Amino acid sequence: MDEKIVRKGPLPGGRRGASGAGYGRGSMRAASRARGAARSPSSPPHPSSPPERLVSAGSSRTQQAAPAAGGARRMRWSKSMNANALRAYLRAKGEETGCLAYRARMHRLFAELEPSLTVTEQNLADRVRYILRSNIFDVAELERLRREAVPSSDENATAEDAAPQMVEQPANVDAAVNTSVVVDSNDDGTVAQELELERMRSTLEEAIVETRSTPLENQPRLPCIALSKRNRAVVRALNPMLVTYLEASRDLCETDSILFGAALAVCRIIGAKVSTAGRATGHSSAIPAWRRRIEERIAKARALIGRLICYRSGNNRPRIVRTVRMAFAGTNVSLSQPDITQKLTERIDDLKQRIAAWGKRIRRYTERSTRFNQNRLFQSDQKRLYESLERPIASGTGPATNQADTVAFWHGLWSEPVNHSEGPWTEVVASQCAGITPMDPVIITPDDVAEAVRGAPNWKSPGLDGLHHYWLKGFMVCHSVLARQFQEALNQKSLPSLFTTGITHLVPKDQGTTDPSKYRPITCLPTI
Repeated sequence: MDEKIVRKGPLPGGRRGASGAGYGRGSMRAASRARGAARSPSSPPHPSSPPERLVSAGSSRTQQAAPAAGGARRMRWSKSMNANALRAYLRAKGEETGCLAYRARMHRLFAELEPSLTVTEQNLADRVRYILRSNIFDVAELERLRREAVPSSDENATAEDAAPQMVEQPANVDAAVNTSVVVDSNDDGTVAQELELERMRSTLEEAIVETRSTPLENQPRLPCIALSKRNRAVVRALNPMLVTYLEASRDLCETDSILFGAALAVCRIIGAKVSTAGRATGHSSAIPAWRRRIEERIAKARALIGRLICYRSGNNRPRIVRTVRMAFAGTNVSLSQPDITQKLTERIDDLKQRIAAWGKRIRRYTERSTRFNQNRLFQSDQKRLYESLERPIASGTGPATNQADTVAFWHGLWSEPVNHSEGPWTEVVASQCAGITPMDPVIITPDDVAEAVRGAPNWKSPGLDGLHHYWLKGFMVCHSVLARQFQEALNQKSLPSLFTTGITHLVPKDQGTTDPSKYRPITCLPTI
């Protein structure tokens, strides 16, 4: 018997039969062949097929996705196009490293390899960065492209040109510089290391450009990273890459911006969590996160207890009823049960016991945290420990000072000009000091900078720039630049305003005081 299979839903192509009954399987295949035969060669292709108006350039074939509702087409990069982009990048970077001038050269070389494509410098740089990060090409293909882009003769010439520059670096930086020099190209490990250095260089360049274009108050806060071998290796690898940027630095502010960008690049490479809220609003709360979470649970439980008590006393408002139903969801308890009052009382008692348990947990965690902090402070700074035991200051328990009064008080001390009247004793002191031999001119050397940085704490609170001492220790190539710029500032007898402006923290002298004069100002200047 001939049976007909009927499809009652829409067809895969989104069409329905004219009669609404649909097609059978055989009739569907016949109709598909008929539509394919009836389509003329000049008819537009299926939307999923590539447009026919695009032409190939060289060995590459451009594929583009058709727009959904008419708009700009998004270009699809083929493997040959990615290879040409990487060739242009490697050839441009073979001549110059560490600055942005290679981007124009890379764009020009890519235009020669792909004359029919129109891309901007930024789009091409983004594409190359994506190729390096996503491992589109394996190690063998990357090495082959590198050989095609930078021949061996060019590599030897580049190495000979870079040799005098390496000799000028300090001895403790030679090991880091040598890691970026390509040796035996047949070794897969060397190629992988070179690729990793290219990714680090790209991340460094991106971070420095981002730092230069971001206002100081909107820059992220640098975290305290772990002192591990892996993190130190990343810092040593980025150290020689900073030479080109630091040599072009014009003043201390630009040097500070370059070092901050390098520190940001290290944090991104190692995967450290960087706060993007900015330093103006990025201060963390004094209450730890675990306590905030428990207090939120307590607040929600108390609000639910209040709703349950209202319902038990006869309040049948829709919001109250909805909350009570949610409280008994999944317990097979209906509000129409005769013993609902008893169920409400049991639920309220259960929530009260949970709140008591959470309160005990907060007290237990707080005592443990206090013991831990006191033990750690006993090992690092016993003076501060004894002071905290003698004069315990409960933060947040006393009345807070008025911010306007505090600003007005300290503004009157620091910002108001005062005319001092000099007494006659100053003339006597000046006459007595007239015969003193003047001090010899001060010459600041890189060794002086290194010695000053060596004894500084790694993670001491920074100033407005947010740069810790750790980065001044790790990026040793900045010592010579800082020495030169310090000497220029000393000769000119002036410093940028960034290095004379700090963040002031007011430490109360007495417990629970509201008088602004009873606070001790502690100002954090930039670590440089």
